[in-house]
Formats: sequence, C-alpha cells, structure tokens
Amino acid sequence: MEQGVSQDQGQRLDVTVAGDEGSRRLDRVLAVRAPALSRSRLKALILAGSVSIGPTPVRDPAYHVAAGDTITIDVPPAVPPEPEAEDIPLDIIHEDDDIIVIDKPKGLVVHPAAGHETGTLVNALIAHCGASLSGIGGVKRPGIVHRLDKDTTGLMVVAKNDRAHASLTAQFADHGRTGALRRGYMAFVWGVPNRPHGTIDAPIDRHPHAREKMAVRQSGREAITHWEIVETFNGRDGKPVASLLACQLETGRTHQIRVHLSHIGHPLLGDAVYGPGFKTKANALGPKARAALASLGRQALHAYLLTLEHPGTGQILEWTGDLPPDLAALRKSLAAAE
Repeated sequence: MEQGVSQDQGQRLDVTVAGDEGSRRLDRVLAVRAPALSRSRLKALILAGSVSIGPTPVRDPAYHVAAGDTITIDVPPAVPPEPEAEDIPLDIIHEDDDIIVIDKPKGLVVHPAAGHETGTLVNALIAHCGASLSGIGGVKRPGIVHRLDKDTTGLMVVAKNDRAHASLTAQFADHGRTGALRRGYMAFVWGVPNRPHGTIDAPIDRHPHAREKMAVRQSGREAITHWEIVETFNGRDGKPVASLLACQLETGRTHQIRVHLSHIGHPLLGDAVYGPGFKTKANALGPKARAALASLGRQALHAYLLTLEHPGTGQILEWTGDLPPDLAALRKSLAAAE
C-alpha cells in the first residue's frame, strides 16, 4: 500500500514493486510510484539512507529492485528556509495550488546570493506563500526553475510544490523542442539587422577574462536564439539607428539574449556590460529619446511571453505582458524620433 507524502511534517511512504517493475533501477521505479517527490529529491533521500528495502537502507540509486520488494521511503520534515520571509509587493499574474506567475520588476534579484542576501524574489515568495509552500528539495523555499537578470523585467513562473517543480524543470530542460514551453522577449537594440528574422546558433561559456560576463565560445554550451524585427527607429538625421526585436529562446543560458545580440553587432540599448562600445550611438537620437535612454539605467529587455503546460492539469496556458512604463516611454520617444 502506498501512503501520501507530507513534506511539512515528514511521512513514511511504502511501495511494493510490481511484477513488471522487477530488475529496474530503484530511482526509476520510485520516480513513477512516488510522483509527489522530484527525481532530485528522491536521489537525495536514497543517498541519505532514507530509502530501504525491508530492514536494509539502499543508498545506490541504480540498485536493481526485485518484484515483490517493499520499498520504504522515510521523508523527513522540510527544514526551515535559509532565506527569510520579507513583505515585498509582487505583481501576480496567475496563482493556483501549483504555480505562481509574476511580472518581475527591474532591480529585483531572483535568488539570494553574495551581495544580495535579502530583498529578493525568493524572500518575497516565502512571505507570500506562507504555509502553502512545499519543501522543494527538502527545504521550504520556492521552486525557481528559471531566472531573469536583476534588471530584466517580465514574466516568470515559480513552482509551489515538488510535483510542479519536477514538471516545470523538465519543460525548461526541453526548451519547447517537444513540448509547449515558449519564452518570448522584447529587445531594443542598436542598429537594424539586414533581414527581417533570423536565428543565432552560437555556444556560450564564461568569458575567459571577465568572470562576471558570458561570451560566445566554441567550448561553450549550445545556445540558440530566434529573432524577428518588430519595429525600426530612425535617428535625428532620418537614418535607421535602432530596432525592436521579438526574441524566442530555444536554450536558456546565462545572459543568452544579451550575449547573442551583441555577438551579431546589435547589442541591447542600455546594456553597459555587453554594449559599452555603442554608448556614443545615443548622440544620434533625438533629445527625448536620449533622455528616455539615459533615465532607463538598465538593459532594454523585457520577457513578454510565457507559454507552458500546467503541471497539475496538463492544460496549455499562455500569458503575455505589456512593456513596463520605462520601456514603453523609450519606445514612444524612439518612434517619434524626438
């Protein structure tokens, strides 16, 4: 008999291996029979000695079970979170028992890290979710399955329990190649590409000299970005100076869009890291556009589209978001060439 799993109080789960499951790996059997626990959580429990067959703990995820074996999983209570709850306002687009979709503002760091131990999205989510937040990986914290840079705005989804975390992690790992996942961005870039749409297929790795940056390098991991021109903008002299691109990710590397667009000679407006050589381009803008760019104080990038399969219902859901006020003002002033 199988029993439910409560990660708050701790729970014992018993699984009897069926005849057609004999000789399979322990972790693979449990992944099917204990879907409330993610694969990473199951592996951690096995390695910790919390999974046993009969009276004997089995610490090898690759152990081959036998038909009729009774597997016992002792799920310990989730430990308190390391990050603390903080009452930070969130712009919630959608929320249910499994997921939260938010419109992230500029300046909000996703996860606590050196230099940003507090005031993050995780701190805000812990406060918002309260007791409804399940123990992802044995720790009471939100399931962050993707991130946006501190100064990139837009749509993000967060898992509220292990089941949702496992489903979303798989979807983001697949990057929409076989599933429903789509992530769309609006990017204001310098210059105008020489064709209406294209694909950048260039591997990304850590920059060899500036460790805080990423770069296109043959030693890097596969990175693919699709783009198309949405709008072009002329400068004071009537010549094209910038454009708005709609980008979709086929992979999810750190700073991917910023690195890729810089690589093809069209860095983001306001990107001091990947487009410093284009700073003087602002002189070609009209005074209002130049003022809007100066007040932006960040890269002009917004995650406007998110499509996914709901981890609980299987329904395909899609959200779109308008440009935030600072980018809307930039777009208006660029379009007017003022």
